[in-house]
Amino acid sequence: MIELEHLTKIYGQGGENLCVLEDVTLTIPRGKFTVLLGPSGSGKSTLLNLIAMLDKPTSGTIRVDGQNITAIRSESVRSALRLRKMGFVFQFDGLLPEFSLLENVDMPALMRGKPNPRKALELLKNLGLGAMSHKLPADLSGGEKQRASIARALRNDPPLLLADEPTGNLDAARKLQVFEDFARMSREKGLTVLMVTHDVHASEYADEVYTLENRKLVKTK
Repeated sequence: MIELEHLTKIYGQGGENLCVLEDVTLTIPRGKFTVLLGPSGSGKSTLLNLIAMLDKPTSGTIRVDGQNITAIRSESVRSALRLRKMGFVFQFDGLLPEFSLLENVDMPALMRGKPNPRKALELLKNLGLGAMSHKLPADLSGGEKQRASIARALRNDPPLLLADEPTGNLDAARKLQVFEDFARMSREKGLTVLMVTHDVHASEYADEVYTLENRKLVKTK
């Protein structure tokens, strides 16, 4: 699903260059739950942003589902590809406070002109939130809101889910629930999940685990 070839990212900083990623080559298989571990500032989020086409590499090639995304120059093409191929879950749920849970989850489909509340409700039910579909985000716990954000990320049936520290604001029990959700969806639905985190407990649920050390990836599982 994801192929990185000799990927390097260098930032210019006050006249000095800061190398965050150096000659990274990696293949992430389709339908697997892959975890990328590393401390804050190690470059995990940078790598995810490059795959999501939110940033551009200094050199190297990124392929997503067989397509060379580093060759895409048009932002409108990149945006359309993200909407169709990728779902995103972040540390903060990003739910719109004035909309119900159901409306929030159906929002990505509405952006494509294909709203379907029934399908949004089915996603909520699959994550144990069906009875809360009418509620506003303010009426939910942190764990419930994060699981709703996962449902929203899956609304357009993307083959790839990218998660950036999705459990950073959750307690231990709710963190494990999110890890279990990712592992289950990968196993049952063939979803490719790439999660970056500093939480080593995620490795217990993942099919493959990499650690980012000294600007390079090391496979640890």
